[in-house]
Amino acid sequence: MNKVILMGRLTKDPELRYTSVNNTAVCSFTLAVDRRFSKQGEEKQADFFPIVAWDKQAEFCSKYFTKGLKVVVIGRLQTRTWDDNEGKRHYVTEVVAEELHFAESKKSQEFNEPRLAEPTTEPSDGFYPIDDDDQLPF
Repeated sequence: MNKVILMGRLTKDPELRYTSVNNTAVCSFTLAVDRRFSKQGEEKQADFFPIVAWDKQAEFCSKYFTKGLKVVVIGRLQTRTWDDNEGKRHYVTEVVAEELHFAESKKSQEFNEPRLAEPTTEPSDGFYPIDDDDQLPF
């Protein structure tokens, strides 16, 4: 079984091209996926995965995906090789997208992350915040 599920943010706007043979749409972008764990005192680390989408999905990516957008990509791993003009062989492993989904609402995209309201000094509902559970009467 060859199935990959990734959730991350686009590192730049997707690049849409068309093949010279069949004029098929192909879109490529890189997805930055945060690692689950980081060492204490270190910044979070991310892995960067090349993504390729074809046909209608390629046009969808080009139209709606932008740098910084959080998306979910479901697809398969594919390795391909090619020789450049100097005869040097190149290898690339990429994710071929089969499904693409938005991973955040449009509202949270505007602010990049949801923000919590700052507590006020005067409670509007008559309740005061309690800093320590020992202050509770039960």
